[in-house]
Amino acid sequence: MTSSDDRGWLRAMPADGGRDALFDRAGHRVYGTRRLSELVQGRPPGVTGSQWGSASRTSFDLVVCAPDTQRPVVAVTIGPVPLPGSAEQRAERLTDAVSAAVGLPVLRIGSPTLRAADHGRRLIEYVLDARAYAAGGTGDEAAPVGFRDILGRLPDGRTGPVNDLGALARTAAVEAYVAGRLADPIVRGLHVHWTEGPAQGWSWVQPRLDSCLVERVSITAQRFSCGVDAARLAEDLATVAVGERLRAAPPDSPDLLARVDLTAEIAALSRRRDELVGGFAFDHLCAD
Repeated sequence: MTSSDDRGWLRAMPADGGRDALFDRAGHRVYGTRRLSELVQGRPPGVTGSQWGSASRTSFDLVVCAPDTQRPVVAVTIGPVPLPGSAEQRAERLTDAVSAAVGLPVLRIGSPTLRAADHGRRLIEYVLDARAYAAGGTGDEAAPVGFRDILGRLPDGRTGPVNDLGALARTAAVEAYVAGRLADPIVRGLHVHWTEGPAQGWSWVQPRLDSCLVERVSITAQRFSCGVDAARLAEDLATVAVGERLRAAPPDSPDLLARVDLTAEIAALSRRRDELVGGFAFDHLCAD
């Protein structure tokens, strides 16, 4: 299967005045579920009929289109990561290969908790704003404060990073602690980026001192920049997922992870630092 950056293979969305779009952001038009065959103009060279037949039926949750051409800027999926060796994983890999062949950027958010219907719009708005901010500077200027680090007034009245997607979840954790639902008010986390794989973020709270409610999010960005560090974004999204769980799950949820087991998993991750972009910066979390 060959690859190409020729966007001529990408199909423009119908010129219907945007009536079929979910919303607009920064001039970009965002559409809901679309099959790959709706985004690509026919079977590209190097893709067999069988490959195209299988991949063309797969769908993306959201598609962001350019203001000028109405062709896809990125196709997005949000949801659980397919199990290794599953038919879903094989279909995802084939879809990614065909997308690469036509130069279609793809953004995959892997999470057991987050879903496009509930979290997709905020994510897309955030990424488009971050990309626009990152594109605003020039190489002749001192680097501005990163989009994620812009300070302002937080929901609880404190000053902090206003573009922290997990801010509301952090406030909810404090409220849960005050209400006696958590043993600790702090939302902790880490993020890594695998050299030959996705960015990952972990986030957790402690309903009890010996147990943790843990969320993990992966981000795979193919031919696409999120405007912020993907690993850090993954951690923030994991914190968003923790907030969702706090609202939905009782503090004695059966899927809590023992704190000692979480510490062991973090230590195991630290031993693989040579496989990570930039190594591992969270050794302080390895001690129970």
